[in-house]
Amino acid sequence: MTAVDVPAVCGDRERVIGWLQEYGVYVGVAALLVFNIAFTPHFLSVENFRTQAVQVTPVLILSLGMALVIATGGIDLSVGSVMALAAAMISLYLGYGPVAAILVALVAGAAAGAVNGALVAFAGVQAIVATLAMMIGGRGLSLVLLPQLDGIRNAGIRELGAGDLLGVPYLVWVSAALIAVVAFVVRRTVFGRRLVAIGGNRRASELSGLPVRRTLLAVYMLCGLFAAVAGVLATARLQASDPNSIGQLIELSAITAVVVGGTPLQGGRMRVAGTVAGAVLMQLLVSTLIKHDLPPSWTQIAQTAVIIAAVYVARERGRR
Repeated sequence: MTAVDVPAVCGDRERVIGWLQEYGVYVGVAALLVFNIAFTPHFLSVENFRTQAVQVTPVLILSLGMALVIATGGIDLSVGSVMALAAAMISLYLGYGPVAAILVALVAGAAAGAVNGALVAFAGVQAIVATLAMMIGGRGLSLVLLPQLDGIRNAGIRELGAGDLLGVPYLVWVSAALIAVVAFVVRRTVFGRRLVAIGGNRRASELSGLPVRRTLLAVYMLCGLFAAVAGVLATARLQASDPNSIGQLIELSAITAVVVGGTPLQGGRMRVAGTVAGAVLMQLLVSTLIKHDLPPSWTQIAQTAVIIAAVYVARERGRR
């Protein structure tokens, strides 16, 4: 290979890496769809698509909040525990009515996010440390409040989890609304531009006069709020509140969906459509393995492979 050929090869490699980061998640979704259409019985049924849409809802909602945090250069490991805390609040306050119980659960989620944000923005604690503490403490608090599974016997909560509007489950409508809100915030608002700027260069953002600390606090509060929404919807769907199991390790699925969707872990960018596609990809991957009778351990191995591939692509592109 001559010296003239080297830049061309490097340029081709860079274009391939860039293309994979931009469109790889959509290719992955398309490939899984084609595979399932060809080899999975009854995959094209309306009931299957309805089931897939409902099952992906918690991860999708968590991924939207996680993407906001990662865009600032942070991370939130506590979202699963915040889901459990919200579930406990639903059970404890359901006696005041479903609306009151849901509002208390959402406030609890936002409060947990505020604690994370305050530690990161004002106390200078690293995001991974602050949210790891909340991950442990939040789960512990939810188990203190509700030590064991509690069945939910309320018509309003049952309707939220199993009802539909125009044939589309309420859970899907909620996730679609949150996608639209996040897309608008990121692309059309000053707040969205600020959080991306902070992720790109926090020090420069501070020197330019941006309200970095307030923005970080708000971002973590939003992530906690989204986690609480996911917890409410998961509780409504299961018709039970179980802080011991709800949201276990779901933060890993959310982080995977965000990274696979093209939002870099170092921050400075957020891809809403890619995040949604990443969540769909993870759901299809898990569903495909289950439908073909592979053990749960293979699901974890497959998710690990996807994470490694996505991080490698992001790292290789970041070097250029």
